[in-house]
Amino acid sequence: MKEVTFLNCRMHPLTMDESVDVIKNAIEQQRFFQHVVVNVAKLVNMRSDRNLFESVNDSDLINIDGQGVVLGARAVGIDVPERVAGIDLFHQLVSMSSKEGFPIYLLGAEQSVLVKTKEVLEHQYPNLIIAGSHHGYFDDEKEIVAQVRASGAKLMFVAMSSPKKENFINTWKSDLGVNFVMGVGGTFDVIAGKVKRAPVWMQKYGLEWLYRVIQEPRRMFKRYLVTNTKFALLLLKEVMLKELLFKNYKNK
Repeated sequence: MKEVTFLNCRMHPLTMDESVDVIKNAIEQQRFFQHVVVNVAKLVNMRSDRNLFESVNDSDLINIDGQGVVLGARAVGIDVPERVAGIDLFHQLVSMSSKEGFPIYLLGAEQSVLVKTKEVLEHQYPNLIIAGSHHGYFDDEKEIVAQVRASGAKLMFVAMSSPKKENFINTWKSDLGVNFVMGVGGTFDVIAGKVKRAPVWMQKYGLEWLYRVIQEPRRMFKRYLVTNTKFALLLLKEVMLKELLFKNYKNK
């Protein structure tokens, strides 16, 4: 599996189909496989949050979700075939699970959102086995882990905010009893209809972040302004460093 390093973070520049194949193979081999996606905000926050940094870099598969990261990596010469959006990968894996008979566990979101998410998924994927579920508002992590382990699920999806989901997964990965675990952020909110996803054309051009700003300007504007600015500065340093190294190489 191809691996690169960008802004001090391991990444796997795979296509969607390649990612699904790698995950399916891990499940069939019955070995634990930890998955995470990285975007601009996560890359920036990893630089000041050691736990998040370790949780991401400890993962077995690190997909690139975020057009900013795709373009940034390409700017320094890293070949990234496409963006692998977490919500799209989630649907691909749920579809695969329904066909292969792999039970799944859903953790996260509000109870009403979780219930609606299950209803929608069971309607879209009639053969899907949802082995268990729990909302994302809990204090006793050990109890949740015990429930997941007892469910017999092979895949687990954690719909909580970052860095909570990454750190939860990395802390309990050896105790979950599943073969695959993935953080899916606000995916359940989208599936349940609580939050609208950006139109397809905005997804295509990597403008989902702008759509979120339009939906929640007060909460999202400052967040994206800060993280995008920091990312731009980090990328500029990376590009300048690459050019400097290239010049030094040519002058030898």
